[in-house]
Amino acid sequence: MLDSKDKFIVRFRGVRGSHPKPDRNYMEYGGNTACVEVLVNNHLIILDAGTGIINSGNDIMQQYVAKFHKEPINATILLSHLHNDHIQGLPFFKPIHLNNANINIVGFSAYEEGIDAVISQLAFEKSFPLGLNEINAKLSFYNINDNYALIFDDNDDTPDMIKIEKEEDAIPQDEEVVISCLKSSSHPKEGVMIYKIAYKDKSLVYATDTEGYIGADQKLALFARGTNLLIHDAQYTTEEYLNTCQPKQGYGHSTFDMAIDTFKQSKAESLAFFHFDPNYNDEFLLEIEKHYTNNCKNCIMPKEGMEIVLR
Repeated sequence: MLDSKDKFIVRFRGVRGSHPKPDRNYMEYGGNTACVEVLVNNHLIILDAGTGIINSGNDIMQQYVAKFHKEPINATILLSHLHNDHIQGLPFFKPIHLNNANINIVGFSAYEEGIDAVISQLAFEKSFPLGLNEINAKLSFYNINDNYALIFDDNDDTPDMIKIEKEEDAIPQDEEVVISCLKSSSHPKEGVMIYKIAYKDKSLVYATDTEGYIGADQKLALFARGTNLLIHDAQYTTEEYLNTCQPKQGYGHSTFDMAIDTFKQSKAESLAFFHFDPNYNDEFLLEIEKHYTNNCKNCIMPKEGMEIVLR
């Protein structure tokens, strides 16, 4: 892992929603599904395990080999929910097949089983040659809800899960990295987890697969208040969302305009649109980018591989 001591680096590994799009007309923005890599104070935190996590794992392995296997691989994967486009890359994330890897997997399960049992069935037992119990890495599972936060100390990649008793509990102290979350019911069927990663006075909020409301999602806007970077679902144009032939209301996704509404309400520093519809090719997304970035200060249309450093 590259040195990120005292740094907060965000890399977009997959920006698509629903399913991958391996097509020559999708090369500019990328065709991989949801995955955002965060390197913060030497902790590797990966938001979602869509197909974008595969390239993340390949790069991690190159660094691991270059260091002659001397250092274990430590990573934490935050799953927004368990739909296929957010977990389908997990079995192909090469570090999970190494004995010298410690992987924390964080998420929520709306089922009777814990998140480990659900992932075992969805991503491994019935759809992959190996079962979860045959994976070489040490896997630690955290079933989280919005009453709890994960705290990483400076030199420890095993987080402590604490119950949030007061607002100050989710504010990082000294060199801590704190992950807190907000459960949203706006995505069918079991909802979605929205995450905040905070380090010192910097933070990002990852809000994929959430559908906006009239006047913005006020709970999300409050959760994201003053964040440096809000990554917000923007799967549809407003025209497609309201299309009378096939409206997208109730699908659990936002429009670009909904993302902007929440961005303005939250007073975040910058907004990254996310989870683009797989039918939107490069030419169409370029037109959308021109329109919104010309009319919205600090709005970003991330492309696969784009890196943002929070300062």
